[in-house]
Amino acid sequence: MLLTRWSQKFYESTRGRIVALLRRASLTVDQIAGTLGLTGNAVRAHLATLERDGVVEQRVAKRGGVGKPAYAYSITEDAERLFSRAYVPILAQLLDALGEHMSRQELDALMQSVGHRLAAAQHIPAGSPRERVATAARLLNDLGGITDVEERDGALRIRGYACPLGAAVRGHPEVCGAVETMLSDVVGAPVRERCERGDRPKCCFEIAAAAARDGDG
Repeated sequence: MLLTRWSQKFYESTRGRIVALLRRASLTVDQIAGTLGLTGNAVRAHLATLERDGVVEQRVAKRGGVGKPAYAYSITEDAERLFSRAYVPILAQLLDALGEHMSRQELDALMQSVGHRLAAAQHIPAGSPRERVATAARLLNDLGGITDVEERDGALRIRGYACPLGAAVRGHPEVCGAVETMLSDVVGAPVRERCERGDRPKCCFEIAAAAARDGDG
């Protein structure tokens, strides 16, 4: 509900109205200005901000004659995914359905398989265990988390201040197993999840002290 209210507020703004138009079709500055009753300079200012933030991109439109080519703007692929509110409810319903047809062991095995697939899709640079842990933390951040790498009693810990899968984790803690497996593959050593699953889930993944020291000079 909060996301819905936020979305409505955004789309009521001038920048939000521009985004709504561009989600329908690619448009030039003049087309946007004419539709919204704005000046071309005002539209360009908003588009510059949206382009800087990775929401829109500029492309050369089809030329109809001589002169300078016209440029059209469209929503970037990455931004389009951010506007969808379908992923969370569909994921939650999918997990509910899987839970009704699979045992806990089978579901855990499936989540591990998902984790392996997620890791395989990443470019994992070589490096020391600490460097690989830092890479794993950045990967969580790229997925929407906010993390720091901490050291406690010789063990390394990826401490999260939010959970990118929080809406699903509340009812399906086995989802953390997929992330645990993914991070284990990235780090190249066993990773254990110690996540908090309260009203605001927070990620926490621990790498054993022996693994954290392995290969460090």
